[in-house]
Amino acid sequence: MDRRTFLAYNALAAAPLATASLSKAAAAATRPEPVDFESNLPAPGTFPEKWICGSPSLMDNTDPPVQVHWYNEHTAILRQNKAYSYEAPFAPLYFGNDRVLLLDEGFVQLRNDWDLRAVVDQCIAEWCGRNGRDPASLELLVAFSHLHADHYAAVNQFADRPNTRYMGLTHEEMVGFWGMTNFPEERVTLDLGGREIWIWGSPGHVISEFAYYDTYTQILYTGDMFYRGRCYISFWEPWFDSMTRLIDFCDNNPVTHVMGCHVEISNTGQDYAYGVTWQPDEAPVQMTVQQLREAYDYAKTIKEPGIYFTGTVFLCNQTRGTTTIDRNPYAYS
Repeated sequence: MDRRTFLAYNALAAAPLATASLSKAAAAATRPEPVDFESNLPAPGTFPEKWICGSPSLMDNTDPPVQVHWYNEHTAILRQNKAYSYEAPFAPLYFGNDRVLLLDEGFVQLRNDWDLRAVVDQCIAEWCGRNGRDPASLELLVAFSHLHADHYAAVNQFADRPNTRYMGLTHEEMVGFWGMTNFPEERVTLDLGGREIWIWGSPGHVISEFAYYDTYTQILYTGDMFYRGRCYISFWEPWFDSMTRLIDFCDNNPVTHVMGCHVEISNTGQDYAYGVTWQPDEAPVQMTVQQLREAYDYAKTIKEPGIYFTGTVFLCNQTRGTTTIDRNPYAYS
């Protein structure tokens, strides 16, 4: 189902029968005033001083499998505990008046391993409680930045969830989900109900990849294409073109933070070895536009495969996927 079809679909049609039986007049009478997502922008928010970042002993880890941080009252950021997966991906959760968008679900499949769906449902229930809404009235969209398992593995947890739509696992389904006809240059708008998310192609780490910009917080989400750690670049020229699009976007639009999906680097620029499950002094997930510009300027000087440190991230240009820098240096001769 393409973007235009699923956005036009009546959210109540997929809701439980008791909700669907309400008349439109009754629903309108009981629904509170919509949240204003268009005034006084950007909406302020905060990142935590420290995220859950694993444990020296996995057997003794007592932290929850996922940390929920409310950036502001309408935006949550989830982060998987590294004790449950060394990937420890982040997953933004954006609330609008009609829909909720979950990006990058994390590296887990079964609900009895850890129940991401229950965590998301709890976040939705909390938001609805604060805003006088019925959780059944909100449609959940489950999407991801690109086709790697640590970003989509948990999508099956939502397969039987009512009032939910989720992105398919092929390039054609991903592009069709957003209604794109000119990937990667085309930029489309997702309306969550007064809150817009802008989406465009951002290939390079892999081919099927997207960037997301939230007009409410003005956070630019770059997934694995650019993040605090080892940016594995499979296709250099498409990646450089994607960086150019990001820079052009930042030249013409306000951006409060650039946010990737992982952290694999310390506050002092030390690379954490591939597969570690304890990062006690990790760098923050959020980056500045200036750090993005500095990485782009550095990328202009790269002429051959290898590993290059920009001061913020490691650009792993066509290197092996499990390359780490601190203990296993690697470069083409």
